[in-house]
Amino acid sequence: MIARNKLFHDMTLDYLQPTEPKAGSKAYLYFRCSKDDAVDVSLIWETRKETINYKMDLHQIEDDNAYYMAKVEIPEDEKMIHYYFVIKSPDMVLYYDQGGATSVMPDRLKFRLIPDFSTPDWAKGAVMYQIFVDRFRNGDPDNDVLTDEYEYVGGRSVRVTNWRKDPDPIGDIREFYGGDLQGVIDKLDYLKDLGIDVIYFNPLFVSPSSHKYDTQDYDHIDPHFGKIVSDEGKLLEDGEHNKDATRYIDRVTNIKNLEASDELFIKTVEEAHKRGIKVILDGVFNHCGSFNKWLDKERIYEGSKNYEKGAYVSKDSPYHDFFGFHKDKWPYNENYDGWWGYDTLPKLNYEGSKALEDYILKIAEKWVSEPYNADGWRLDVAADLGHSSEYNHEFWKKFRKAVKRVKPDALILAEHYGIAENWLRGDEWDSVMNYDAFMEPVSYLLTGMEKHSDDYREDLVGNVEAFWIRMTEAMSENFVCSSLQVAMNELSNHDHSRFLTRTNKMVGRCSNLGFAAAEAGVNKAVMRQAVVLQMTWPGAPTIYYGDEAGVCGFTDPDNRRTYPWGLEDIDMIDFHREMIHIHKSNMELRTGSLRKLDAGDNILAYGRFNRICATIVVINCGEYETIKEIDVTPLGIPMEARLIRVMESSRQGFKTDKLCYNIKNGKLVRTYGAQSAVVLQYSRITAVNEEAFWSTNFFKM
Repeated sequence: MIARNKLFHDMTLDYLQPTEPKAGSKAYLYFRCSKDDAVDVSLIWETRKETINYKMDLHQIEDDNAYYMAKVEIPEDEKMIHYYFVIKSPDMVLYYDQGGATSVMPDRLKFRLIPDFSTPDWAKGAVMYQIFVDRFRNGDPDNDVLTDEYEYVGGRSVRVTNWRKDPDPIGDIREFYGGDLQGVIDKLDYLKDLGIDVIYFNPLFVSPSSHKYDTQDYDHIDPHFGKIVSDEGKLLEDGEHNKDATRYIDRVTNIKNLEASDELFIKTVEEAHKRGIKVILDGVFNHCGSFNKWLDKERIYEGSKNYEKGAYVSKDSPYHDFFGFHKDKWPYNENYDGWWGYDTLPKLNYEGSKALEDYILKIAEKWVSEPYNADGWRLDVAADLGHSSEYNHEFWKKFRKAVKRVKPDALILAEHYGIAENWLRGDEWDSVMNYDAFMEPVSYLLTGMEKHSDDYREDLVGNVEAFWIRMTEAMSENFVCSSLQVAMNELSNHDHSRFLTRTNKMVGRCSNLGFAAAEAGVNKAVMRQAVVLQMTWPGAPTIYYGDEAGVCGFTDPDNRRTYPWGLEDIDMIDFHREMIHIHKSNMELRTGSLRKLDAGDNILAYGRFNRICATIVVINCGEYETIKEIDVTPLGIPMEARLIRVMESSRQGFKTDKLCYNIKNGKLVRTYGAQSAVVLQYSRITAVNEEAFWSTNFFKM
């Protein structure tokens, strides 16, 4: 018999060297078995031209494990290579692919190697923090949007003076709380202390909405987020509407304001970089806004000597081909393609305008170059850009080349639902916002809730088998190792309900349940379980501003509540800080392997590991305390070893004092409280130095 639990390979450094091989180079692949098994191990290497069977040689015996090795040549002209392993004993034949050991010939879960594909090292396992700027912190009241400053989508702009006010379910796009870049600068030390590596900003460019996914001017930072140094426009007296929005026109077209705002962004990035924090921007390139200077439907740029006429204003506009007008309809300028039919979100017509394509590619380069120096892009609805899949892929190939040419280590992440493999082949995106292989499976496992709080699946709560099936398939279908390690693993964001609200299992939205319902009956123990999972799973754990402080909310706009400065949940912040520290202090949690551990119903157990260290995570999804015996040898841990508990969360709170547990015959036997999460660690370095181990103040159990 073959010890299946010892069989292992993935594409991390211990099993593929180098992890991001170049075309025309050599690579070394390793496979682990039990040292007690008499087996032959073969690597089946598939290119477009041939299939090669490499017999792997025994390379090393370590503890109870045997490591086999094969050296391969990476072809010069191969875009993707598939491979798997065959393990033979006198009485058994097994195969090994991304799904693990199987008796069936591998098919869709074969390992995929993409020559020349690399992602930035700084982003692998980086801790990210998403900021919806208007709701984070008001650092400069002088740049606030004013009530009645302008009209937008059938209503007037509103300056919200009560920072704690709940978002308006209908008019939130026109309500402004005053958050800005100065507010972010003021709190950079807080983010550094929390352990943040990267800030992901929701859109910053000029736009009339609070969310700014309807870009008005890609060339400049919105002065309401930046600085207003010239404020010459006038508002009419109370009770009168300023239909011409002269105050707004001056604020967002005056070059002094635009330049000052761009300078403040430069300062923001500089201050972040001083603290070791990267910055990535939100690029909304599929569509713009009807306010955009190229369209100018609201005619705010018309007559300005600094701007050409917009396509809505004149057929002779140099931007006419930037949009898809329906010329068989009249008036022609009121009939153009809008994203999902929204006339406030005109779709950009790349196929019809080379000038548009060139312009956006220059924008892509501009903001990651001197003097702005952003560190990458998150791409909004990226799979929708263009009118055909052929052009979509053509554009993102050009986008990647443009960005990487000026900043080779820039990160390119895309918003995407569903299988993203076609875009993650090394020449388009680096990775995605990880809905399919993180947010959705985690939400269903721990809460049963769909990510908008629109549905509840009781059958998925604690369903560890369904969780692993979904995770294995989604990770295998979407990612190679390089893209998985930089995938944005979120619990919440600006499009979905807050995870803490999902723990109350209420189906609905604030429009029918009310704001208070989002906070009623929430379960902080389940929230902590989710954070443990987030900080120990492969990828880049990404905190949506305020999640760490206990912010609740149904789906948008309720998920865009303000950060509760002065009213934070300090215990939740402390818990996040501790888990971030654990994540960043252990390399196996950033770039190590992942292996499922069998623990039975309602218990999620897994390990992250390399040849030196291992982190074991056990999450009890059930309502009752339970005792479990868990085999930890699939992580390469010896049959006799010691584990150290570094974190334990329960319904009562969390603990970080260190406790020692002995492994006997490869098994960990332990009690797990209801809705608890435990993090334990093993170190081979410590294990071989008993004197150093026992000189510490660990308590032996």
